[in-house]
Amino acid sequence: MRLQKYLAESGIASRRKCEELIASGRVAVNGEIAALGRTVDPERDEIALDGKRVEPAAGRVVYAFYKPQGVICSASDPQGRETVQDYFRGLPHRLFSVGRLDYDSEGLLLMTNDGELAHALTHPSREIEKTYYAICDGKLYDDQRRALEEGVALEDGVSAPARVSDVYRAGNGNTSFHIAIHEGRNRQIRRMLEAVGHRTLLLRRVREGPVSLGSMKPGDVRKLNENELTELRKACDIGK
Repeated sequence: MRLQKYLAESGIASRRKCEELIASGRVAVNGEIAALGRTVDPERDEIALDGKRVEPAAGRVVYAFYKPQGVICSASDPQGRETVQDYFRGLPHRLFSVGRLDYDSEGLLLMTNDGELAHALTHPSREIEKTYYAICDGKLYDDQRRALEEGVALEDGVSAPARVSDVYRAGNGNTSFHIAIHEGRNRQIRRMLEAVGHRTLLLRRVREGPVSLGSMKPGDVRKLNENELTELRKACDIGK
């Protein structure tokens, strides 16, 4: 099998990230630095990342995590800030996040050791929808809502059309609503709202594909059940 596929299935990272690890010279096969595209036989070859042997994953798991604000989606932080990995210490699985939520955002973040699933969930061709509850300053006017739904010009290209629903003008003059997108650009919704003249006051991811945040509270972790895993893999059009 391809080296990046083995690394992803071993829970190192998504397949795309594993390709970056190989390209940067951090992966060795039988003591030699591996090139991208290398095939391996896990029964015969010894694969190592940064000098440490990579063992096959014991089993594929997916957790739903309510990422609080002020937590970063990295394994470690040079500034000593809290990371998502701090909530998964002691588990027998090496997990990584499926995509990211920025430092100031909160809500549903999937954590897994299944590189194939993570790759499918984040690949643009799958168009897996992610839904957010947002609050912006001031009134979200109809023409601004239409702009979000039709796509707005950002510095990295026009955004794909979003779905905006449940728009409510609060007594303090701000507006709450749900917005669903299938792209995953950096700070995308914040930039979309800024493009139509608004500042984001709160951004909470409440759903990714068929998985919902439900009644979870900040910091909560729960393992997805078999039905949720089946629906998630079905949404990604990959086998069991």
